[in-house]
Amino acid sequence: MLRTVKPKNARSKRALDARLPKEIEDTRTAIFVKGTHSGEVVNNVMKELMALKRPHAIAFNKKNAIYPFDAASGSTDSLEFWSNKNDASMFVVGQTTKKRPHGLTFVRMFDGKVLDMMEVGVESWKGMAEFKTPKSTPGHKPLMHFASELFDTHPRFIQLKSILMSFFNGEEVDSICLPGLEHIISVTCAPTPTSLNSATPNMYPNQTPSAPEELPKVHVRTYTCKLLASGTRIPRVELTPMGPSLDLVMRRHQPADLELVKQAMKRPKLKKTDVEKGLGKRKKNLEVDEMGDLRGRVHVGKQDLGKLQTRKMKGLKSGFDVEDQEVGSGEEEEEEEREDGGPKKRRKAE
Repeated sequence: MLRTVKPKNARSKRALDARLPKEIEDTRTAIFVKGTHSGEVVNNVMKELMALKRPHAIAFNKKNAIYPFDAASGSTDSLEFWSNKNDASMFVVGQTTKKRPHGLTFVRMFDGKVLDMMEVGVESWKGMAEFKTPKSTPGHKPLMHFASELFDTHPRFIQLKSILMSFFNGEEVDSICLPGLEHIISVTCAPTPTSLNSATPNMYPNQTPSAPEELPKVHVRTYTCKLLASGTRIPRVELTPMGPSLDLVMRRHQPADLELVKQAMKRPKLKKTDVEKGLGKRKKNLEVDEMGDLRGRVHVGKQDLGKLQTRKMKGLKSGFDVEDQEVGSGEEEEEEEREDGGPKKRRKAE
């Protein structure tokens, strides 16, 4: 555990305040850690991921005896110590063994504690140097694209999608400038096996997950985005492979604790103006659509057509019967038979 540091001057106080929880999170800092045996493939892949994550990436060049899935090794304490010391919330641990070659473990932290972990294996890769194409500017936020129904239905792939989005997530912005979208990260899956078509959407299930052999491979591709004139307001988009290109297989994973997930997903209280706009705690029957417009819903009770107010006509009155109709028709005939010789007068029915 780190001791409580009392700020001695204004500069150190600002540095400590910057680490406090915020309503809008800062860009996640990732630490790349080499295991006891990392190997050339893992080292090169970690360098490629660091190039995409810069400048929010920290590299540990020395080898460390760290095993994230082994609780008895004390690796969790080391991760929590490094997280608090460097103000980092993501880890990428590279380790290669005879049983699990070329392994990468993504670790996500919350409040200085391990939230969840996932291990993937690198089957094949291509670096940026093999693509003789323009590269994106470091520090730009990428556009993420997930092309498979498994990322919305299968729990293992839902967790992988969440971790990758947290890893590549940049600074939160209010508006998007199209020229600022320089590169796109596309994550796709191999054809879905028939055994996974009935997967239920649950991120942290209690049941035993599918075996790693049954899960399809994950393909990560990176492209640069070029906007060209199209004659309309919407530009024509061309994608050029930039690298890196990775083919990954799913391995071990550790889901997050439900209580810790509740704390991580908890939202702070918002201002009254934000509540009126439909953010945070919503007002009754008010919601904000995808375009940011506030929409209201009106609920109307069951309508009784018998009490419906209609046009006031004599024929629609409840006391009007057939005899009144006959009398009325007789009066009309009497008025027609009368010859001119004075103003017509209506006789009252006796």
